[in-house]
Amino acid sequence: MIGEEVSRMFIKKCFFVCILALAVHFSLSAQTHTAIPLGHPVYHVIDQAQMRGLLRPLPGARPYSRAQILEFITEILNSDADRRFGRLSSEEREILLQFRRELTPARAGLDWVRGTYSGDQYRNDRYFSWEVGFGYDIGFGIGVFPIAGGYRHNADSAPGFEGANHPRSGDVFPALDMGLTISWNGDMGRNMSYGISVSGRVLRNPRSVLGTFYSDPWNEDNPDRNPRRVTVFSEPHAYFPFSHRKRWDGFVLATSNVSNGDRLAWPQTVSIGYTMMPEFAATGLGGNIFFRFARLEREWGAMTNNSSLVLNESAQPFLGMELIMVPFHRMKFSAITGMLEYHNAGIFNGNYAEIKGASTFQSAFSMVMAELNWQRLHIGIGTTSIWPRRFELGYMFPWADNLLHSNSTGGSDNTAVFFNLQGRHPAVGKAWFSLFMEELSFSRPVFERTSMMFAFQFGASTHIPISRLPFSTITVSYTRVEPFNYTHNRRQTPWHGGSWMETNYVNFGRSLGHYLPPNSDEILVRFETLPTPNSRVRLQYQLIRHGAAFGDRAVAGSSLWSEMQPHDRSELRNHFLRDGAYQWLNILRLRGDYSFTGSNIPIRVFAEVGGVYSFFTDIRGEPNTGRYSFRRIDTPQYPQALRFIATMGIQIFPK
Repeated sequence: MIGEEVSRMFIKKCFFVCILALAVHFSLSAQTHTAIPLGHPVYHVIDQAQMRGLLRPLPGARPYSRAQILEFITEILNSDADRRFGRLSSEEREILLQFRRELTPARAGLDWVRGTYSGDQYRNDRYFSWEVGFGYDIGFGIGVFPIAGGYRHNADSAPGFEGANHPRSGDVFPALDMGLTISWNGDMGRNMSYGISVSGRVLRNPRSVLGTFYSDPWNEDNPDRNPRRVTVFSEPHAYFPFSHRKRWDGFVLATSNVSNGDRLAWPQTVSIGYTMMPEFAATGLGGNIFFRFARLEREWGAMTNNSSLVLNESAQPFLGMELIMVPFHRMKFSAITGMLEYHNAGIFNGNYAEIKGASTFQSAFSMVMAELNWQRLHIGIGTTSIWPRRFELGYMFPWADNLLHSNSTGGSDNTAVFFNLQGRHPAVGKAWFSLFMEELSFSRPVFERTSMMFAFQFGASTHIPISRLPFSTITVSYTRVEPFNYTHNRRQTPWHGGSWMETNYVNFGRSLGHYLPPNSDEILVRFETLPTPNSRVRLQYQLIRHGAAFGDRAVAGSSLWSEMQPHDRSELRNHFLRDGAYQWLNILRLRGDYSFTGSNIPIRVFAEVGGVYSFFTDIRGEPNTGRYSFRRIDTPQYPQALRFIATMGIQIFPK
C-alpha cells in the first residue's frame, strides 16, 4: 500500500512537472503581447500577404503584438498550399521562417545576439516572465545644397520673412542621432504583458527659419484681427522632406550649456535628450478582444503602410488606451483615447528654438473605427475628436461616437469623420480610396470654398511575382490635403478659465494625420522588396506641391497653425496653384537595410541616399484667372534649390 501511494505521488509529481514544463514552453513561445514597432519589415510582409489572400483581413489598428505577428506568420505559411494565386516562393518561405525565429521570445538566460537577459518563474500558481535588454544605435545624416537661394532677413525685408535664414549654395548640414536604450518587459500570466524602454540620446539636427505668418484667435465679440506671429521652420536639412520624426521627449539641452533653465525645443547644435516608451497590454476571449495602455507609435486606418489620413505612422507617439474587438467574423471595432503632447517649436532666438509654455496645449484625442471585411472588399468608417482636457466620459467610452457626443456637449471640440474603401484580388493586387473630413460646406461653389476642410487619397498596389525579388510590391498613390485641413480655431472653454486653447490636429508639433501639411498634394511611386531574409530595399519618387506658409505671397490655410476666422470664412476661396506661391518638391530616394542577426551577429545597418529638387510657382494677376495662370519663379524669397541627402546608421543588439 505504501509503495502504491508513493508510486501514485511520483506519477502525480511527474505529471505536474510535465504540465509545468509545457506551460512554461507555451508561455515562452506564444505570449508577449507588447508591440512590434511599426518600422519592422514584417509589416510589409503582412500587408502583402493580405493583398495576396494568404492572410485573413486584420484590424486596421497597428502596431500588432509579438504574439499576434507570430500567429500571422504561421497562418501565412499554412494557407499557402491550396492557393491558386499569390503562392509563396521558396525564398519567401525562408524569409517568413527567419522572421519567426527573430520574433520568437528569447530563451531564458543571456542572449548575446539580442542583448537580453531573461527568466521566468511560477509564484502562487501564476506565471511571470521578465526580460532586460539593452541596445545602442547611431545615425549620421548630411544635406548638401549645390543650388540654393541663400536669403537672409534684414531691416528692409518684407515683414513675412522676419528672421529668415535660407540655405546658401554650397551649404553643408550634418546631423547626428545617437542613443543608448535600456528596456524591461515580460508577462504576467498568459494574457497580460508589460514593457518599458528608456533612451538617452545625443542629437544634432539643423534647420532654418523660412519666415513668419500671423494667425488670429477666434473672438466673436471683436471681429477685428488680433494677430499672433507664427514662425515657419524648414524641414530638417539632413533628412528627406516630411520624413523626420522627433526622437526626444519634451525638450533637449545644448551640450554647451546643460541647465534646466535653458531647455530647448530643437537640437540645432549638439544636444542631449531622452525618450520613454511604457506599455501594458492584455488579451482575452481567444484573442478577440485586445487592450493596450501605452505610449508608442501607431497607424490606424491605413490602406497601405504610412498612408493613413487619420492616424499616421509619421505622427509623434502619445500615451493612450486602446480597445480592439472582433465581435463577429467580418466585423472589427477599435477605439482609442489618449493625452496629446504640447507643441514646443517655440520662437526663434539666435541658433535655438526656445520652448513655449504648455498652458494652451492641453488637448486629448479620441478615435473610434468600425471595419467590415469580405474576401475582396474592405469598408472602414470612424470619427475622431481633439478636445481640451477635462473629465469627459463621452470621449473615453469606446462605444460613444465622437461626432454625436461633441454636438451634445456644445460643439467646442475639433471633430472629424473618415472613410476607407478597398478592393483586392490575389492575382492583381488592391486599390483603395480614403477620405478624411473635418468640416464641410455644400453651398456653391463647393470645391472652391476654403471652409471645405478635407483630405482624400486613392491608390493601388500590386505584387511582382519574381522569385529573385521576394515580397516585391509597386505602389502608386495620389493624396490631396485641402487648405485648413488638420487645423482648427483656438477655443475659449469654460474648463480652462477662458484661455485660448489649441484644438488643431497636432501632437508634439506634428500632424496626427497624413504627413503632408494643409494645402498640399502628392504623387507617390514606390517599389519595395526583401531580396534576402535579412535585407530590405525601397526605391521611391514623390512629387509634392505645397502652398507657401510664409512671406508676402503666402496662401491662407497652408500651415498646421492656420486658423479660419468666423468673419471671413464664407468669403474665402481656394484655387490650388492659382492663388499664391507654391513649392514643388521632386524627391527621389533609395534605402537599404541589412541585418546580420541571421548569422548570430548583433548588428543591423541601413543607408539612404537621394536628392530633392524644388522650385516655386506664383500667379499672374488675380487668383484663378486661368488653368495656366501660374508661372515658375526664382526670387531671393522663393528660390529654387537642389539638395543631396545621405543618411546611414547602425544598431547594436537590434530588437
